[in-house]
Amino acid sequence: MIQHLLDGILVGAIYSLGAIGLTMVMHILRFANFSHAELLSVGAYSALVFDRLFAAILPPLTEAIGPLTLTGALALAILVSMLITGVTALIIDRLVFQRVRAKGSELSMVFASFGVALILRNLIGLIFGLSPALYSHDIAFAAVLSRDPLILVKPDQVFVLAAALVFMAVLHVILSRTTFGFALRAVAENPSLAQVNGINLKLMIRAVWLIGGALAAAAGVFYGLTNQLSPLIGQNLLLPVFAATIVGGIGSVYGAVAGGFIVGLAANLALIALPSGYSPSVPFLIILAVLILKPNGLFGVARA
Repeated sequence: MIQHLLDGILVGAIYSLGAIGLTMVMHILRFANFSHAELLSVGAYSALVFDRLFAAILPPLTEAIGPLTLTGALALAILVSMLITGVTALIIDRLVFQRVRAKGSELSMVFASFGVALILRNLIGLIFGLSPALYSHDIAFAAVLSRDPLILVKPDQVFVLAAALVFMAVLHVILSRTTFGFALRAVAENPSLAQVNGINLKLMIRAVWLIGGALAAAAGVFYGLTNQLSPLIGQNLLLPVFAATIVGGIGSVYGAVAGGFIVGLAANLALIALPSGYSPSVPFLIILAVLILKPNGLFGVARA
């Protein structure tokens, strides 16, 4: 029981990072972006490329940091992948969503996002192949926190949780203590009124794509660090990330964080009573339950 709770918290941090960008895009641009989960794959594989590049250029960076399998090269690669994925999200918006937004409806945006997701997924599979990949081939030994009951945790999992919480804390400070954060929240609530008051709407939209893409990249790398890389990362995490967004309430960053942990805990606790093959259905059941009982989510509000 305790092991499942711990695993749920650890995986919930990854879901939360992925859900933050999705909820911001859905709130400001008013459409369900099904290609957002593929940005996790883009970030994960971008980090893989730059990890190998930095390791080749600077051999000292290949040393693992403490008890982690994380190396200095991968740590730098994470930051680069966040930038690349944010820019990728911007480019996708410029080439696809911006044009559809100008001429089509919200439903057209949703269909376009499906197309973008398929393109990104197949491009990654074409470039890197369909076989799983790893950041490190070193064996990660789990630390025994308790023997009765048996509780195991890997150092990489602790790092992922800590790093995810740091990213969330930084975003909280930006949104709650800076002029940029106030402007972003104003655009989310009423874009037209915000624009009348001198806020650059286009700049805010670009910022949302950058932030959402960067956090998605971090989530993808953290998932790959504790599991393995696959072109299907986005497809596998699409439902949990959407479930976290809906549970927390569309438009609420704090709701996305809470929703991520709720979905992670529910999926892992379900393993106590259900076979592992049924675990992927839990996020779908959570979405149904929330839509029936509280359609606006835990922290969301009704919108006109």
